[in-house]
Amino acid sequence: MGRPAWRLAGFSMVRFRFSLVVWAALAAAGPGSALAQKATTAQPSLPAVPEPAELAKRTKLKPNASTAPDSVALRQHLRQAASLQAKYKDSEALAEYQAALKLNAQHYESLWRAAVLSVSIGNRYSDETRKKAYFDAAHQYADRALALQPEAGESNYALALALFSEAGLISARDRLRLFKQLRAHVFLAAEQRPDLPEAWQLLGRWYYRVAHYNVLEKAFSRIFLGGYPQGATSKKALDALEKARALDPTRIQYCYDLARMYKYQGKRRHAIAVLQEAIKLPTYTSEDLTMNRLCQQLLPPLLRGAARRDRLHAKWYKNLRPTPGSAAAKPADD
Repeated sequence: MGRPAWRLAGFSMVRFRFSLVVWAALAAAGPGSALAQKATTAQPSLPAVPEPAELAKRTKLKPNASTAPDSVALRQHLRQAASLQAKYKDSEALAEYQAALKLNAQHYESLWRAAVLSVSIGNRYSDETRKKAYFDAAHQYADRALALQPEAGESNYALALALFSEAGLISARDRLRLFKQLRAHVFLAAEQRPDLPEAWQLLGRWYYRVAHYNVLEKAFSRIFLGGYPQGATSKKALDALEKARALDPTRIQYCYDLARMYKYQGKRRHAIAVLQEAIKLPTYTSEDLTMNRLCQQLLPPLLRGAARRDRLHAKWYKNLRPTPGSAAAKPADD
């Protein structure tokens, strides 16, 4: 027997009102809240710029990509850009890739590298207008690279990086749309370039963010976006970040992200070991120096917690009086 019409109408009205409440709550959490979230330890650090030596592997060109041989002038711009990037002169390197694109607007490597460098430079600005200008440029470069090679790891990584960086400047509801859009790109980047640590770090960040959707974010995604991305877990985030660090253990950004994930998972001693190695790494840029300071700030509370646990263990053993012939079990440690 069907439900009375007045009950169906009442149910629809309740659902409609609930949708309005969710929409209003997410609208209230605008870009300001996104930036606040980014400043906390709940948001993993920004991915590092790929080094030229790490990314020498080329992907087979698609039919719609430019197959014309590079000119002498273009190759000179690429060599100069790689040299400048190795010296951490990102702005000058970006200018060289832009010069290369004036010679060949469909040059794949110049496009995706320009996108990654634009994100790196934009992240250094506190002014949202200048930051957004670089992120928009990165998005455009990445879109053009993706049009040339839709299945390539570099182009998908560049677009995912640009989108992820834009997340801190948009409203909460737009950010949820963006994270759903990101799924295909972060997966393709890691799948097509499993040797690229930056791709694994970005995948780990995506896993972590989606796995920690709150009630309002899940409700909004179900009502307005047809559901939220499935399969994201903290365990997968941890595995991806471990993969990134295994590929490049000298990158302090990976150490910091991984240490925080260990901390969130209750693996205190793992986090301490990673941080103690991280603070010994050399710092070449202001970003490295910032990460080093963050690692040093994160380490003391973990050491105090470990020391407190050791004291509790020692007290437990002291009070333990095993009967003859029995073995005392040690309490579980992390």
